[in-house]
Amino acid sequence: MATDDGNSLESASALLGSNTDPRHIAIIMDGNGRWAQKRFMPRAFGHQAGVKTVRKIVEYCAKREVEVLTLFAFSSENWRRPEEEVSLLMGLFMATLQREIDKLDRNNIRLRFIGDRTAFSDKLQAKMAEGEAQTKDNTALTLVIAANYGGRWDMCQAFRKIAEKIAAGELKNQDISEQLVNQHLSTADLPEPDLFIRTGGEQRVSNFLLWQLAYAEQYFTATLWPDFDQSSLEEAINSFKGRQRRFGHTGDQLLAKSITLT
Repeated sequence: MATDDGNSLESASALLGSNTDPRHIAIIMDGNGRWAQKRFMPRAFGHQAGVKTVRKIVEYCAKREVEVLTLFAFSSENWRRPEEEVSLLMGLFMATLQREIDKLDRNNIRLRFIGDRTAFSDKLQAKMAEGEAQTKDNTALTLVIAANYGGRWDMCQAFRKIAEKIAAGELKNQDISEQLVNQHLSTADLPEPDLFIRTGGEQRVSNFLLWQLAYAEQYFTATLWPDFDQSSLEEAINSFKGRQRRFGHTGDQLLAKSITLT
């Protein structure tokens, strides 16, 4: 960027780095088990503590008027964990739904689930459907729970639906586009994530929202999920707001557009 001096460069950078709050935040809630082990407790205590953090973060996102919060609760790969831990997670999932659905409804929060539900028990599937039905008309925060979800699964089921429509003569090969694929993903009616957060110190997306995260700003923190609080989320949001999101444009183009708008 051509500038007259350091001050003008600094002013331009500040202008380009001013993002609004993220509309959609997606989080991998990592570190529950390690949090418990550091305290010489069974991993189950970490998962229970993690549920309390979920409640706080949901409340804070609703207060901040975030439109969508997507939480990676259980991946399609998590079935590989010890049977005892998986059983505990399923029980905790059910208990949490039974306890929280009415509270979400009272706070005008819409509950959504994405992922392959067929692997869950009939009772759990029924409770998930009940929560969605009860909150479907709520207009504040949309809370999306990714359960038995995988980004590759999401894309495969989208491709399968498109292939079926082509076979049925409803679509032609040349109709396939990014927009068409997006319309067949499990998040088709939602804005794409602006901010992706992973707690626990790992720095990978782990098969989470692979298509949808294409232009999301990524934020990794060593903080374990049970320790991730409102101030931690605020730090992530502030980091997001200070970044330059170019979407393929140059910084000069964005600066010119910003000057034109003002």
